[in-house]
Amino acid sequence: MASESKNIESQRREENGVEYFDRGELTGRDGMKYRRFAIHTHFIEVGEDQAELVKRYVLPLYQPGDVLSFGAKVMAMCTKNVVTKEECEPGFWAKLLSRRASETVAGVGVHEPYKMQLAIKMVGLPKVLFASAASAVTKLFGKKGVFWKIVGPEVAGIDGFYYRSSFERYKEIALINNDNPVELCDALEKATGVPTVLMDANDIDRNQLGKGTNFPLTDDQIQDAMKDNPSGQGDELTPFILIRPVRPA
Repeated sequence: MASESKNIESQRREENGVEYFDRGELTGRDGMKYRRFAIHTHFIEVGEDQAELVKRYVLPLYQPGDVLSFGAKVMAMCTKNVVTKEECEPGFWAKLLSRRASETVAGVGVHEPYKMQLAIKMVGLPKVLFASAASAVTKLFGKKGVFWKIVGPEVAGIDGFYYRSSFERYKEIALINNDNPVELCDALEKATGVPTVLMDANDIDRNQLGKGTNFPLTDDQIQDAMKDNPSGQGDELTPFILIRPVRPA
């Protein structure tokens, strides 16, 4: 079942031709306050230009001092880090192992055979077999997440093959996180002037893949600003979060 949308009508705003949702203000552990604006976009397709998207959707709202959280899923679409079901037909082991995998509330996991096959393709069958066996044993003692720790962030970052997605496109493709996030963020800032961090977030984790060299917030401050996952993980179409720090007096 898809997650409930965070796009509440009372939060809807429009400025300079851009629609966004005011996610309110959070206070960080160091006293810094952050206003967050979830910017509504069209469904971004494979190969679209990330800098042009920022210019179209972010710059009309941007003020000096603002920073941008750019969704990892959209960046993967822009950079064509995409795998289709036709390229990832499940084999014997993927079908077998996926039946034994647990479903996660954060999204579609390796209980989806196509996603398990992609994991095998990315890190190799021996590692996936070991991770599956270790996970089965440690679950008996109440320890979860061992599979993901063993296969590593490359596999944990696979996003897609969402059979329950609101978007048909995401049922047929998987997205892989970029391995050069700092360079991508630096290039975006150079092209647009907006300091950027690349985030792979859901309602459980806010994974920071990388931030620009000149990004003004610390890692802890980024986590504070994104604590409630303002992008959402349903059909919000809000991959860009404009963060406006409000420094304490």
